[in-house]
Amino acid sequence: MSNYQDIDLKRIAKESMLRYGFRAEFPQYVIREVEGIKESYLVSRKQEGVKDLRHLLWSSIDNIDSLDLDQIEYCERGPRQEILVKVAIADVDLFVPKGSKTDVHASENGNSVYTGVETFSMLPERLSTNLSSLRPGAERMAVVIEFAVLKNGNIRQGDIYRAKVVNKAKLVYEEVGAWIEGRGTPPQLFADIAGLEDQIRLQDEAAERLKAFRLEQGALELESLEARAVKENGVVIALILPQENRAQYLIENFMIASNRTVMDRLEKSGVPVIQRVVRIPKNWPGIMEVAAIFQERLPIEPDAKALSKFLLKRKAADPARFPDLSLTIVKLLGPGEYTMLEPGKPPIGHFGLAVMDYTHATAPNRRYVDVIIQRLLKAVLLGSQSPYTRKELIEHAAWCTDRDKASKKVERFMRKVEAAVLMNGRVGEIFDAIVTGASEKGTYVRLMDPPVEGRVTRGAERMAVGQKVRVRLVDLDPAQGHIDLERTRR
Repeated sequence: MSNYQDIDLKRIAKESMLRYGFRAEFPQYVIREVEGIKESYLVSRKQEGVKDLRHLLWSSIDNIDSLDLDQIEYCERGPRQEILVKVAIADVDLFVPKGSKTDVHASENGNSVYTGVETFSMLPERLSTNLSSLRPGAERMAVVIEFAVLKNGNIRQGDIYRAKVVNKAKLVYEEVGAWIEGRGTPPQLFADIAGLEDQIRLQDEAAERLKAFRLEQGALELESLEARAVKENGVVIALILPQENRAQYLIENFMIASNRTVMDRLEKSGVPVIQRVVRIPKNWPGIMEVAAIFQERLPIEPDAKALSKFLLKRKAADPARFPDLSLTIVKLLGPGEYTMLEPGKPPIGHFGLAVMDYTHATAPNRRYVDVIIQRLLKAVLLGSQSPYTRKELIEHAAWCTDRDKASKKVERFMRKVEAAVLMNGRVGEIFDAIVTGASEKGTYVRLMDPPVEGRVTRGAERMAVGQKVRVRLVDLDPAQGHIDLERTRR
């Protein structure tokens, strides 16, 4: 029997990056360019129109090991029961000017890739985890986006400007989420920093308003089911399913409102822009069939509100299996994409978010489109000419869509590799599973325990998405990410 635990996961991750067209290492000329950046000159010099907001109680909420911090938040109460929100986005463009060697490399990769084994950052670490990261205690330049959350959860877009900021506290999703939901104790930073607890409560109040309003408009509440490998000394010992919580929803809702505010400002300024879209579902009949499994009927024409109501009902009825349903719906909806929007033309919209005007602007350390949007926005703030031609925006939109899809393939492949390593020694065993995909390309199921996805190579006839089945593990090939199963009646 092969000892799959000895497999070199880092080597496979790097090979996977190369296979999907990414550069897995930074060229020396990029490293030299970044090493030559003088932080004090860029961050501390006096700049016209830059506000000083270092005194505000800014904070971030992210994964415990995240160092590439793009976004920090601050709230205060306003008139008429409004909550005024400020979201500061790292000024990556300040360190990575258009056309620089670092910029060209970042545009080629398009985004950071998170394989679970190793993070392949879009920018060198000196930038992404230091100079252009809104890390705690460091003075940083940022683009600040303001919006007001109204009593009913709708937003009123506010001002956008450049500012100096200091992140006062880096909080962690799991700790904050458990505290908000009454499942855990307050994070230690609440005791260390006066006013931080009240600040996060206010942020959560604003986010809950935003979420409720978005759901009323037909936004889809979906939960990802991406198992994360647990390792000891580099060896995969288990797969866990991270539970989404209100701290993650808080950041997600602030991000969506910020992106809408940026899009609104750029559209009103009359400049071509890259929008993030999810078109009308590519397989609405398939979504209707999934709903029918649960004795629910959806309209013949795609309807975000009807789908949202169906998903909320299923989540309440069976929360344990809702992530599986979410995965199925995501596949049937089709992928998001970037496209250039001409001034004055109607936007395509984002079906999953139930919004028409949307872009990506809140993660410039991790996504190249966000760097482009930041440059467009800064040009508007300065009253200068757009740094991009229409042709450049069209080309960047297409390429970043390609890189976004490719990065997801790398990440998905590495999850399969880790899962196959974990299943070593279990060939012949029988598992309960749920069908997550059934098409001409193949039939796929996810095991209930451990949460591993594999392909049904025998007995897949008449299997339907969402159906519960029993399968036997028949073969493994961790190096290729293959987990082969057959249907069994036992």
